[in-house]
Amino acid sequence: MRKIRIIEHISLDGVIQGPGGPEEDPANGFNHGGWAFPHHDAEGGAAIDRAQGVGFDLLLGRKTYDIFGSYWPKHKGPMADSLNGAKKFVATHRPDSLDWGPVEPLGLDIAAGIARVKQAGGPDLIVWGSSTLTPILIREGLADEVVLLVFPVMIGRGKRIFSDRVDPAELKLLSSTATPSGVVISTYQPVGAMRTGSFSEEPA
Repeated sequence: MRKIRIIEHISLDGVIQGPGGPEEDPANGFNHGGWAFPHHDAEGGAAIDRAQGVGFDLLLGRKTYDIFGSYWPKHKGPMADSLNGAKKFVATHRPDSLDWGPVEPLGLDIAAGIARVKQAGGPDLIVWGSSTLTPILIREGLADEVVLLVFPVMIGRGKRIFSDRVDPAELKLLSSTATPSGVVISTYQPVGAMRTGSFSEEPA
C-alpha cells in the first residue's frame, strides 16, 4: 500500500491560499497571493524535494489541479518534469475536462476513490494545496504524513488547511527544522482522535 503525504505552504494563522503568486488563486477576493516567495531559499527547496521523493503520483482537488495545469506545462526543469510526468488523481465533478495528464478522476465518492487508489499500490501520493481534499484525508484516516512549511507571515483571511471540517485529531511530530529565511518545516503523522485533560487535576 502506498503512502499519502500532504505538503502545504502555510502561514502562521493557517492560510494556504495563493502562496506562489498574485494570480495563483484570487478566489473570494484574496489579494495577498505570493506571500511565500520572499521567504523561499535553497534549504526550503531541498526540503520539498525530500518530501516529494524521486517518483510520485499526485492527489489533487480540482482547483489545485487547474492552477497547476495552467502553470507547470509551460515550464521546464526538475520540478516541472516531475509534476508534469506524475499521474494525477483528481477530485472533480467535471472529469471530461481534465486535460493535464496523465490523469484519472477519483469518481463521485471521493473517499472511496482515494482508498481505492491507495490500495492499488504504486509510488507515494503527494497532495499539494487542495483545501477541500485535506479534511477528507484526515477524517477518513487516509493521510500517512503531513509536511507543513510554516512561513513567518500572518495573513488574516483566506483558505485554510483544515478549517472546521475536520474532526478533532492528534498528530505526532516526526521531524522539524528551520531554514535561514525563517520557514519552519515540520513533518507529522496522524495518530487518531485528539485527547483532552485538565491542568487542574491532581497528579497521580
